[in-house]
Amino acid sequence: MDVFVNQYAWIRSTREVLFRYCESMSQSDYVRELESFGGDSIRSLHVHVADCYRVWLGSRGLGQTLPKITAETAINVKEMREIFQKTDDVVHEFLNKFQGNWDKTIQVSFGEGDSTEISALWLFTHTVTHEFHHKGQIVKIGRQLGYTPPDTDLIGS
Repeated sequence: MDVFVNQYAWIRSTREVLFRYCESMSQSDYVRELESFGGDSIRSLHVHVADCYRVWLGSRGLGQTLPKITAETAINVKEMREIFQKTDDVVHEFLNKFQGNWDKTIQVSFGEGDSTEISALWLFTHTVTHEFHHKGQIVKIGRQLGYTPPDTDLIGS
């Protein structure tokens, strides 16, 4: 049994609950930008989460060249699901590459001369905790728009 593959399956199951919640919203609410969230929408937060996985695990961890995704990339939840299906492929490739070698470090650059070594475990931990942070924001935005959220914690998975 690979612990991180199983952990990511749980993460995907909570994401599915969140996607179903988002499908209960009107299209205009899914893309509505709220000033109280710095102009973000639920859609833009979903894109940001997917892009985080792609940048940190795909580009930095696996050395892939992946195009940046933007909010305009996904008009609705159905298209967002498709983005996450491709994102899942990147995550699984990362998990397979580093299975049993989580202490392996990767040199990561942050622009003009700034770089550091980060472990594969740090990269995976960063991306999954980042998703859960934004999942909470998505639920909060939905609540502000008048939608009652389901339980999106792991306990229901």
